[in-house]
Amino acid sequence: MERVNQTFFLSHGSPTLSIDDKLEARQFFQSWSDKVFQHKPKSILVISAHWDTEFPSVNTVPRNSTIHDFNNFPDPMYKLKYEAPGAVELAKRVRELLMGGGGMKRVDEDTERGLDHGAWVPLMLMYPEADIPVCQLSVQSSQTGTYHYNMGKALAPLKEEGVLIIGSGSATHNLKKLDFSITDGSAVPWALEFDHWLRDSLLQGRYGDVNEWEEKAPNAKMAHPWPEHFYPLHVAMGAAGGDDAKAEQIHTSWELGTLSYSSYSFTSSL
Repeated sequence: MERVNQTFFLSHGSPTLSIDDKLEARQFFQSWSDKVFQHKPKSILVISAHWDTEFPSVNTVPRNSTIHDFNNFPDPMYKLKYEAPGAVELAKRVRELLMGGGGMKRVDEDTERGLDHGAWVPLMLMYPEADIPVCQLSVQSSQTGTYHYNMGKALAPLKEEGVLIIGSGSATHNLKKLDFSITDGSAVPWALEFDHWLRDSLLQGRYGDVNEWEEKAPNAKMAHPWPEHFYPLHVAMGAAGGDDAKAEQIHTSWELGTLSYSSYSFTSSL
């Protein structure tokens, strides 16, 4: 079994990523196996912004259904399916690690939930064959960046077991500030400032600042009025192995002026 020495944070943007060939990010996701991550993982763990629970939860299903958790989008999107095998053993291993080294008192198992669009939309482009077992782990928006970073650190052993760990969220996420007049891929100043702060903090290894983003980042509340789309980043960052992991920006583009597709890899030093 091949060790996976990278974890990833992917900005999944709008659900229209699933059908819109004009989105630059779509090409990035489609090039995944050729250009970004050539090794086929044994299984995939996705920490998705679209599963937000009071306590950490994993889905234990034999086969994943496709959750169309969005409204008023084009009809063809509701016909898309990504029915990857479930990863029940991985889910139980995640639970074991979080309650062991992670010190968590409670981790729930959901025996019915499939994949939400934070998982299946990018995976459909990255691994269109849908033949790799996938498990999801929820975020807890009532908690902090440091909490999710520590959650990730507890999950780091999964890399030795051939598991690809993906945090799927958004580098910026304020849907009330989308600017439908901006169609040229440019960004408004406040969003760009936050996005550049995040990039510089990660590339310089200032993970402590990213954990304390609400105090340290410019325009923090504007970029993330709610934190659920940011916390998958902290899990991926922690799962890379802590403060000496090396970050790299693997994609950046914009949609509607304020929605960043900035995505990152974190490479373990060991």
